[in-house]
This record gives sequence, C-alpha cells and structure tokens, in this order.
Amino acid sequence: MASGLLGKAALTAATNTSIYTVPAATVATVNVNMVNTSAASIAVRLSIGTAVPATADYIEYDTIIPANGVLERSGLVMSTAEVLVARAEAAGISIRVYGFEEVA
Repeated sequence: MASGLLGKAALTAATNTSIYTVPAATVATVNVNMVNTSAASIAVRLSIGTAVPATADYIEYDTIIPANGVLERSGLVMSTAEVLVARAEAAGISIRVYGFEEVA
C-alpha cells in the first residue's frame, strides 16, 4: 500500500497522459491538483477509466484553468486497474495526484 504522492507530470500539449494506475487487488482514494503555470488560460480534460478514455470516463472536459490558476478535485475513489488520464490543449499545465491505496 502507498500513501502520499501517486503520480505527477508536466503535460504535453494535446496529448493524453496516464498519471496513475491503481494496482491489482487495490482501491485508491485520490486528490488531483492541476496548475496552470502559463500566462494564458488553458482547457484541460481529466478522466478515470482506461488509458484511452471513453466518453463516460471524463470527470472534467475542456474545463478552463485561467492563467496561474488551479483546478482541484478531491476524494476521488478509483477501482482496481483504473487509470487517471489528463490532457491539456497547450503546454503549461502541471498535475499532481496524491492520496492512499488500500487492499480491496
């Protein structure tokens, strides 16, 4: 079991990035912070499901993070093998996922 930092990345423009995958026989409760480090607003997407998100996997879709702004989602419960995927329309978004895992 892990707790604390579960994944982080500086997102590449227009690219789905798998940030965290729940290990086998485990469930996870995670918090997600996405920070816009640029001087322009950037649209972001966030999904929980598979590495290639289906429409039903999105929990944020083209949500605008203003210049130097933050998007935070907390208390997200993820099942075994689910993948948290992030995407930004432009460079300048950093993401950090933290929380804890427990045996299912």
